[in-house]
Amino acid sequence: MDKATFAAGCFWGVESAFRRVPGILDTAVGYTGGTTENPTYKDVCSGATGHAEAIEITFDPAQVSYDELLEVFWQIHDPTTLNRQGPDVGTQYRSAVFVHSPEQEKAARTSKEKQQNSGIHHGEIVTEITPAGPFYRAEEYHQRYIEKL
Repeated sequence: MDKATFAAGCFWGVESAFRRVPGILDTAVGYTGGTTENPTYKDVCSGATGHAEAIEITFDPAQVSYDELLEVFWQIHDPTTLNRQGPDVGTQYRSAVFVHSPEQEKAARTSKEKQQNSGIHHGEIVTEITPAGPFYRAEEYHQRYIEKL
């Protein structure tokens, strides 16, 4: 089993998209990339913690590769909008790949360059690629939120 962590706007839709991918064993939505320990949703929404709304994925690399997860990541959001996805604005909605290994970092950087050169996106890709740090699981009512509707 392996882990992947992505931020691509509101974590509800991001989680829903990744849960459909065969080989995904588990998902959790939460907060990462900031400075406050154990932030709450209210804390993160204030924009003061530096965290992004993110999804942590547990996946089976024998069923789905990290490169395939990166392809899903690029398809489900606009990586050219800084600190914004649709109507959601703020650093907590930034586009980011939080890497768990040097291999993931290399794959993410290669994938980002490929996306930038593809002509698919109208503008510069602003996605951060940064080492994964502490991941704080969001409140339970946020987990699998779309499935609860």
